[in-house]
Amino acid sequence: MAIKLAYGFWQRRGGLYRKKSKFISFKSAYHGDTIGAVSVGGIDLFHRAYAPLLFETIKVPSPTCYRCPLSLTVPSCGMACIEEVEKTIKRHRRELAGLIIEPLVQAAAGILTSPPGYLKRIRALCNKYDLLMIADEVATGFGRTGRMFGCEQEGVTPDLMAISKGITGGYLPLAATLTTQPIYEAYLGEYAEFKTFFHGHSYTGNPLGCAAAIANLKIFEKEKVLDRLRPKIAFVKKRLDPWKRWAHVGEIRQAGLMVGIELVADKKEKTPYPIEWRVGAQVCRRAKERGVLLRPLGNVIVLMPPLSISIRELERLIRIVGEEIKRVTSEIK
Repeated sequence: MAIKLAYGFWQRRGGLYRKKSKFISFKSAYHGDTIGAVSVGGIDLFHRAYAPLLFETIKVPSPTCYRCPLSLTVPSCGMACIEEVEKTIKRHRRELAGLIIEPLVQAAAGILTSPPGYLKRIRALCNKYDLLMIADEVATGFGRTGRMFGCEQEGVTPDLMAISKGITGGYLPLAATLTTQPIYEAYLGEYAEFKTFFHGHSYTGNPLGCAAAIANLKIFEKEKVLDRLRPKIAFVKKRLDPWKRWAHVGEIRQAGLMVGIELVADKKEKTPYPIEWRVGAQVCRRAKERGVLLRPLGNVIVLMPPLSISIRELERLIRIVGEEIKRVTSEIK
């Protein structure tokens, strides 16, 4: 929806703006499973099979440092990647309608976190080169990073924001595309001008979904959910920091209550375990036997507990995960 709105905005401006029809997206990105969302995705495992169906996008490096080739030669590879993004934008600026990014965290890629200040720099580039910034907050929104939206962590306001899932607390399916006043007004006009946005989904405005979302938002306000997250986030960080010294923990990436623990065969060389060993799955299976449900993304153990989790429950979660990581990595030769 956000991609359609961005493209239509420039078409309604007319003139040379009509050439702005392409989008910049990031390698390792995941934005959904519809054809438009797959087109701006960057995970081959999910998207390669549908390549003949997709529209062309312009890919730039993932905003993460751990496995970035630039990290071998540049002290702050995240900022070097920003330079690469700017070079790409300058090269294609006349045809670019927008840039789409997962703020702070590429979730499905393995909780890949961007360096501090990266998102703010992206916003500045979009302003400088006259393209729309689309923030996909489906995974990062509604408290996951510690603020209501990930963009708030760096004081960024996107032109379009995609939200879903957390808006209803996960009880019912609902999504929304938020936008700024100029984009909204681009679709206003006299009836005969046909400037209306003539696209919608079958369950648009579903009253049950909307009622669940309103109730969820009231809980956020009444129970001060965001304020109560701060000690939980600090507790997780304090408990996980010692793990960074473990022989087979390559990197721990955390943004709020979104955590990715990457397990490696060789810490110094960042050598991953062979995928067929299913190391992440082994850890999660053993944790499940002890009452903890986890999800692996390859060799990355993902922790994304519900916002309502207690400190006591977090302690149990972290203790069991740590014990199973040690057990599985010690048994593998």
